[in-house]
Amino acid sequence: MTLRKQMLLATTASALALMSFAASAETLRFWTTEEQPDRLAKQEAMAKAFEEKTGTAVEVIPVTESELGTRATAAYAAGDLPDVIYHSLQYALPWAEAGILDMDAATDVIETLGADTFAPGALGMAAMDDGYASVPANGWTQMIVYRKDLFDAAGLAAPNSYAAVEAALEKLHNPPEMYGFVAATKVDEAFMSQVLEHVFLANGVSPVDENGFAPLDEAKTTEVLEFYKKLADASPPGDLFWDQSRTLYFSGNAAMIIWSPFILDELAGLRDSAPPTINDDPTSTDLASKTGIVTTFSGPSNPEGAAYANINYFGITTDADTDAAEEFVAFSMDEGYVQTLSIAPEGMFPTRRGTANAPEYFIQEWAKLPVGVDRKAPLGDLYAQDMIDKIVGGLDVAQRWGVKEGQLGLASKMNNSQVINRVVREYIDGEIDAATAVAEMNAELSAIK
Repeated sequence: MTLRKQMLLATTASALALMSFAASAETLRFWTTEEQPDRLAKQEAMAKAFEEKTGTAVEVIPVTESELGTRATAAYAAGDLPDVIYHSLQYALPWAEAGILDMDAATDVIETLGADTFAPGALGMAAMDDGYASVPANGWTQMIVYRKDLFDAAGLAAPNSYAAVEAALEKLHNPPEMYGFVAATKVDEAFMSQVLEHVFLANGVSPVDENGFAPLDEAKTTEVLEFYKKLADASPPGDLFWDQSRTLYFSGNAAMIIWSPFILDELAGLRDSAPPTINDDPTSTDLASKTGIVTTFSGPSNPEGAAYANINYFGITTDADTDAAEEFVAFSMDEGYVQTLSIAPEGMFPTRRGTANAPEYFIQEWAKLPVGVDRKAPLGDLYAQDMIDKIVGGLDVAQRWGVKEGQLGLASKMNNSQVINRVVREYIDGEIDAATAVAEMNAELSAIK
C-alpha cells in the first residue's frame, strides 16, 4: 500500500502508523554528507530509534560531500543506489530528471506529512511538474548581520533594502573605528559568489531563464553594481572574505556584514576559536544582544526582495525499498525530526514548521536545542523571539538562481566560473564602467554551457 492511498484513509499520525507494517526487514542504506563523528553519532541514534519502532535497521553511511555526485552517478549506473540520500539543493532536480531519485516516493511523504507544514520556499525549490524531487530536511538563509543598537541609536530602519543599507552607511561609516560594511571582494573565494548572488537576487537579477543563459538586464544590473560599489567603498581596502568580515564585526569595528547563520553561536561567545572581542570577555553574549539580522532584502527593481538559502533534502532513490525508505524519511521528518535538527541547529533551520495539530512545534523545539562548541546554549536563550522568527522566516521565500527556471546546474557553473566576481571587482576598483561590466559579464556567461 502506498503512502498516497494511506493518506486518503487517515490523518498524518495514523498514516505513519499504517506505514510501519510495510517496512522491509532488510537493512536500509542511508548516505549522509554529515560525516563529522558527533553528527554521525546523532544520525545513528535516530536510525536506532527508527529500528526500535519498526524493526527495520538503517546503515548510516558517511559520504564526503565533494564525492557525492560522482558516487551517486556510479551507483545508479551499477543499479546499486542506497535507499535514501541526504543531499544538497544542487542535486534535487537534476537527479530526479536523471532517474536517480523517485519523485513519487518523495511526493508521497510530503503529502502524507502535509505539504502546508513545510516552508514554501524550501518546498518550491524541489518542485517538479507532478510533485517533488526530494523532501526538504533543513536549511539556512544567508543574513545581513547588523549592529541593531547602533541602528536604533541613529534612528535607522533595519537594513532590509538597498536604500536602507545606503542610509546606514551614510550615518555609521567612520573608519577605522567603524566601517559601514565589510563587503566580499576576494575574487577566488566562493564566499564572494554567495554574497553577490544574494545581492543580485535582491534586485530581481538572474543570469538564467527557462531556456538557459539570459542576458543580464543592463538597468537592473547597473543598480546592483552601483550598490555593491557603495558597500565596497564603506569596507576596508584589500581582498576581503568571510574571515575579515567576522573579525571586524566581532571587534566592534563593522556596522554590517553578510554571513551564514553559522555565526550565531560564535556571536554569543560559545566558540573559543572565534571569540567576540568587542569587550574583554570572549565568552560574553553582549555582542549577540546588540545584533539584529535580515534574511530578505530588496533592491529598487524588486520591491518584494529575496532571501538566499541553502537547503538540504532527503532523496528516496529509484533503487530503494520504497515503502521502508518512505517510512524512514517520514520518521526523520516527524518523530525523529528534532533529532535530525540537533545535528547542527545553528545551520539547520526547520524546513518543516510543525504538524497539523501543532503548526509551530518544530520551530519551538529547534529553538531549545543547544548550539555552540566550547559552551552550549539554546538559540532561544540567546536571541529574542522576533529574531528567531526572522531566522527561520527566510525559508518561506528562499530563492537561488536557476531553481524555478530548471537551470540550477547551469547557474552553478556560472557561479563556479567566478566571472561575476572578477567583473564586479573590476567595476568597484574603477577599471571599467557599469555598461562595460554588464557587457563583459554577458559575453563570458553566454559561453558557459
